[in-house]
Parts: sequence; structure tokens; C-alpha cells
Amino acid sequence: MTKILIIEDTPANMRLVVGILEREGYIVTPAETAEQGIELAQQIRFDLILMDIQLPTMDGLTAIRILREIDRVKTTPIIALTAHAMKEEEAQILASGCDGYIAKPIRYKALLNTVQQYLNN
Repeated sequence: MTKILIIEDTPANMRLVVGILEREGYIVTPAETAEQGIELAQQIRFDLILMDIQLPTMDGLTAIRILREIDRVKTTPIIALTAHAMKEEEAQILASGCDGYIAKPIRYKALLNTVQQYLNN
């Protein structure tokens, strides 16, 4: 079974993403903070991580840099969830260690297509 970690602090976005992915048969583990997500990633091997960039206490870009230092996460695809889809932000997101990003507001097909693309690579 494919395991996906979602690190997202907005309850509505979390419900939406979890609902879409669970309907497709993915096993989804939610985390509301970067720290919680990092802890989970140290304990469980995920096939994909979806990371909100605007998080309280620790932003998503910092969390991604920390995740990339964990052996079991080095090759795990990490996709940013962001409302900041401008070109300069895209470069910053990719430079942080992200493999790609999904722009908010989250669209059903775009989410599924991106998730499937990175899981198939």
C-alpha cells in the first residue's frame, strides 16, 4: 500500500487532501505541524510527502531541508502545497529540496495527477 504523509495546518485543506487521496486508496498520515511531520518521517517510511509551505513555528522550506537530512527521506518525493506559485517562489521551493509543488487552492485532478506522477517515477 502506498503511504503518504501530509503536513498541513489548515483543517479544511487537510480534510480535502486526505479525502481525495483516501478515496483513491492511499494510506494517508496527517501532521498539523512541521515538527510533527519530521517526527513521523523518522518513524515511518513514506512513499510521498505533501508539505504546506506556510506553517506555524517552522516553515515548510526549513522542514524540507531537515527532512532531506534523514536517511529514509533522502529519496522520498516531497511536493510543496503552496498558495505562492509565482516564478521566484517556485525556484525557492525547488531549491529547498522539493521535487515539485501543487498550487492552492487545491484542485482534485491536479492533486491526483501530481501525486501519481511522482509515485510512478
